[in-house]
Amino acid sequence: MIKNLRRAAIAAALLVVPLAAPTPAHAQNRSAESNTLPMTAAVHALPLAAEVRDGYQRTSFKHWNAGENPTDGCNTRAEVLISEAIVPPEVLPGCKLSGGLWWSYYDAKWMTPASALDIDHMVPLAEAWDSGASQWTAQRREAYANDLGAPASLVAVSAASNRSKADQDPAQWLPPAVDVTCRYASEWIATKLRWGLTVDAVELEALIQLAEACPGTTVTYEPAP
Repeated sequence: MIKNLRRAAIAAALLVVPLAAPTPAHAQNRSAESNTLPMTAAVHALPLAAEVRDGYQRTSFKHWNAGENPTDGCNTRAEVLISEAIVPPEVLPGCKLSGGLWWSYYDAKWMTPASALDIDHMVPLAEAWDSGASQWTAQRREAYANDLGAPASLVAVSAASNRSKADQDPAQWLPPAVDVTCRYASEWIATKLRWGLTVDAVELEALIQLAEACPGTTVTYEPAP
């Protein structure tokens, strides 16, 4: 459950207009078929169910695959890095990335080189398994693990912030950069709605509290194919 002090910090952050963080170019390309809901309504659209970790293996989610363009030599990880770069890297033979500059929004840090970043699954693979992906086909789990169809699904962030998050949900972990809490919660909810994933009771309570602390925030998602 979100601690009272954490909620107070979120509320205080919302009173300050932060400097605009860089936004990846692909994040501006929303589908005309996208659904947009107030965060409070979006939270209550999430199905409630107990989480079950039985049988989980990271290898159940094939990643990284050949990405959107199998002929360019770049896998999904590289394609996310290229897409989200604020200063584009040079793409060398074999899709080796040289140079470039990225904004890790979880901890408000500029990052370079590409090897300093991790690609975070907004809803971690283990959490997805617990929330319904255990019932999917291997092909659908691969599609989830390499989802380039929504800008929030895969996020280039500092390795430190990604590893601090691990497989925790928002009841257990929120970004250290407090002023992005509402964005993070919105993108978490959007990813779960996109893939039809469930929430457990503790996670739901945390998301309800976050929605209350983020008035005016909306959730935009497009159901996965």
